[in-house]
Amino acid sequence: MILPILLGVFLIWWSLSSLTPMDKEEIKKSFENVHYFWIFISLFLGLLSHLSRAYRWKFLLEPLGYKPKFLNSVFTIFTAYLINLFLPRAGEIARATGISKYEAIPFEKAFGTIVAERIIDVIMLLLIVMMAFFYQFDLLADLVLQKLPKNPFTSFLILLIFAVFLYWMYRLIKKSERRLFIKIRHFAKGLLDGIKSVLAMKKRRFFIAHTIFIWLMYLLMFYTASFSLQETAHLSVGAVISGFVVGALSIATTNGGLGTYPVGVQRLLHLYGIALNPALAFGWIMWSAQTFMILLFGGLSLLFIPLYNRKFFQLQ
Repeated sequence: MILPILLGVFLIWWSLSSLTPMDKEEIKKSFENVHYFWIFISLFLGLLSHLSRAYRWKFLLEPLGYKPKFLNSVFTIFTAYLINLFLPRAGEIARATGISKYEAIPFEKAFGTIVAERIIDVIMLLLIVMMAFFYQFDLLADLVLQKLPKNPFTSFLILLIFAVFLYWMYRLIKKSERRLFIKIRHFAKGLLDGIKSVLAMKKRRFFIAHTIFIWLMYLLMFYTASFSLQETAHLSVGAVISGFVVGALSIATTNGGLGTYPVGVQRLLHLYGIALNPALAFGWIMWSAQTFMILLFGGLSLLFIPLYNRKFFQLQ
């Protein structure tokens, strides 16, 4: 888990060490000229997306027979985001553990719904990637083709070996009567129940509406923040969507996009004609604002969730 942090720190050092004194002065001026009103609007839209995600979670849990309190969902989600800044993917475990503790929902079922969420998030991100290719196909296709393996047969062979290994493990776990494998089967069943809850929910339309709203808010976060700098205030739709995609992928690469987000956004916006220094400044502004929001609300969630669940605070 230390490798993503090291990668992020290296990218920060690399991006800053390559700057000349003139570059640093120009970036400093960009920070001084930020219109923070648009950053505030961006963060407000981000907050709405997180609240919508917390509310949407109930549509996954209700078919399993659980109705968690809205604030407990909010607190556990922000706690998960906070923990993910330091330990990637540990936040999902903490989220399932938290909701299990305060709402008496079995961990494996709560975690299964979170896995279902992640699958849906991946699908939504892929749809947005397709939108990015639609708007700027020629530009982005060249970038992707450069990253493909030189020898497709090698990649196919690796995938085939991996698939055979997974099938062998599946057969072993399914048939074995050893205690460990029985526990794995029980845990997997709980995960499957959580994932199936998507199909079993009665209010699929509301779930889909919240999903679209969440990702629309994500895009609008990037779009409204672009008005904070004069150099990025006139980004095209293709640039906004592409910049968002790069930012989203960078967050999955290192802890909360540490190092990768500013550099990735800088390189992408430069392809759309934005000078390197303002593009890097915008990347740092976006990353800093989002990280601040997670630190603030994640910290408050850690503080208030045990207080909220004391009987004194419960509404009868």
